[in-house]
Amino acid sequence: MPSHSAATRQLRRRLGAGRVRTDAVSLAAAGFDSSKIAFAAEAVVVPRTGADVGVVLELANRHRVPVTARGRGTSLTGSAAPVRGGWVLDLSHWRGIRIDAEAGLARVRAGARVADIQRAAAAKGWFYPPDPSSHEHCTIGGNIACNAGGMHGGKYGVTRDFVLALEGYLPTGEFVSWGTPTRKFSAGFNLRDLWIGSEGLLGVVTAATLRLIPQPESRWTLLAAFANETAAFRAARALFGARLQPAICEFLDRYSVHCAERATGTTVFPGAAGRPVLLVELAGSVAEVKSQRRVLQAWAAKHALAHRAARTRAEAEALWAVRRKCSRAMFELGDSKLNEDIVVPLRNYEKFARFLEKLRKESGLSIPTFGHLGDGNLHVNIMYHRAVPAECRAAERAVARLMREVVALEGAISGEHGIGLAKTPFFRLQHSPAQVRAMQAVKRALDPRGILNPGKMFEVFEVWKHPRLDVKLPWDH
Repeated sequence: MPSHSAATRQLRRRLGAGRVRTDAVSLAAAGFDSSKIAFAAEAVVVPRTGADVGVVLELANRHRVPVTARGRGTSLTGSAAPVRGGWVLDLSHWRGIRIDAEAGLARVRAGARVADIQRAAAAKGWFYPPDPSSHEHCTIGGNIACNAGGMHGGKYGVTRDFVLALEGYLPTGEFVSWGTPTRKFSAGFNLRDLWIGSEGLLGVVTAATLRLIPQPESRWTLLAAFANETAAFRAARALFGARLQPAICEFLDRYSVHCAERATGTTVFPGAAGRPVLLVELAGSVAEVKSQRRVLQAWAAKHALAHRAARTRAEAEALWAVRRKCSRAMFELGDSKLNEDIVVPLRNYEKFARFLEKLRKESGLSIPTFGHLGDGNLHVNIMYHRAVPAECRAAERAVARLMREVVALEGAISGEHGIGLAKTPFFRLQHSPAQVRAMQAVKRALDPRGILNPGKMFEVFEVWKHPRLDVKLPWDH
């Protein structure tokens, strides 16, 4: 990679002491994200103001220095890793949050953690639904970059559904704002939504205005066990077919349940140990939840082997402990995993269940699966041992087979993690040559010198040729 030392010295002069860091510790920490594939950046830039961001990008554009914007580095696909070196633009300290309780809006800076936004909204009687499992750590800027979702997506939607306006900078260093802090906007091209989910390839988001909704008055949680995965998927289709839209509908296959039971030392259902489960939560007004409870209980009685409801919020939290602990517990099945966040249409749930069972047999690997059935976003975890070459090759073949099947079922190769580096080999399975050319044309129009997050999405990155770091991150899940 070319050295940009002269540009880095110029940047240091422009921003002042302490804003451009080149020490080994800072570079190492910014060299990888939760994908754990490490690269060498030349500098980590910690801007004080938006004007500083403009300076960084103006100089980078002039000298063709790659720039990777970064929050807390929770991306699982390599989106925040500086694959081409250059400068890492660290916005994790931009944590400002301001709630407009009258309008139901949140004005947030890019580094604000999602859980902090949720708590600030709740203190004013409002609710921000998108809740990725790393919500205590991940930033809203990163959520916007990959259009993150979470367990509430089926009823409430994902990040894009709550962003009213964005502020940020073009690769030239010019300030732009897309949208307004209003509920309606129809004045020109919708470049706001173009930036959402673009993984930092089109511009750098520095602030956003988010739409909030009222806090639900009531919640009610039920856990149901099923004979097998196909039965669980069929029951989920019946649930949605009854026009019931739960706030959360989480699926755990029997392998995930087994791991969670081993980790917690408990049995989810006595007499039904290790069975796949659906964890369903209703939310809304007291009257709405009361009415839906009757429908949900009748559904469970008809379709489930066993079911139980939480009588208190403490009991509900005990049920959620199964969901929260299953992912970490999977490492008893292998010391490494490929966590693939695919999406399958409702009508193809049972076909996908049969495919997964076949994939397990063909690969010889454990593939526990859980996720958000409310919007079809499933986390398929391909477990393997890094020191066993045969298992590494089997995992590589399994993920390719998985992606081909997902596209054949008219699904999506990513629901919330994005493409980054890890999914570049499969990007063209999802998109036709004409679609890829159109996206590349947009990229060239906004970033003609290709400085923003280069090497991602469009260029095939061979993950298997790059060993992953053996580190444990606070938000690993």
